[in-house]
Amino acid sequence: MNNWFKVGKIVNTHGIKGEVRIISTTDFADERYEVGNKLYLFQEKQTEPVEVVVATHRKHKNFDLVSFEGYPNVNDVEKFKNSMVKVSEDQLSELEDGEFYFHEIIGCIVKTEEGQELGKIKEILVPGANDVWVVKGKDGKEILIPYIDAVVQEIDVENKEIIITVMEGLLD
Repeated sequence: MNNWFKVGKIVNTHGIKGEVRIISTTDFADERYEVGNKLYLFQEKQTEPVEVVVATHRKHKNFDLVSFEGYPNVNDVEKFKNSMVKVSEDQLSELEDGEFYFHEIIGCIVKTEEGQELGKIKEILVPGANDVWVVKGKDGKEILIPYIDAVVQEIDVENKEIIITVMEGLLD
């Protein structure tokens, strides 16, 4: 039984040469869409994923534009719209110390250095300079935590716990 990890979602086709538009949710988009890599498309109402091999990849606005070997035409990829793009667990590479996959961070409980529990990380935003962790607070409000050394003090993925330093304005 394979564990699958989400790379993104195909939201549309692009042009006539078989490219698809993917909104990526992966932490390593350039690595995932490297030419020759295998991806798996999970389509609605299909029990088995479709294995595809990346033929081309480029960035366009907020999308990753990807084409697959053997699917050279827009008509070939039309059926892939709304498919979830995933990789299997054995495709994940070892990370350096201090690096984490999104799935290891999402679901962690965030606490202050004083031990106050703020909530659980529900998603990770990648706006540019640094990632931003979205924490669903105990009161239901969202808290945005910048993933920077000045804020994030300790990450314990085994126990799903993260310790942060509260900077001025962080919890306002």
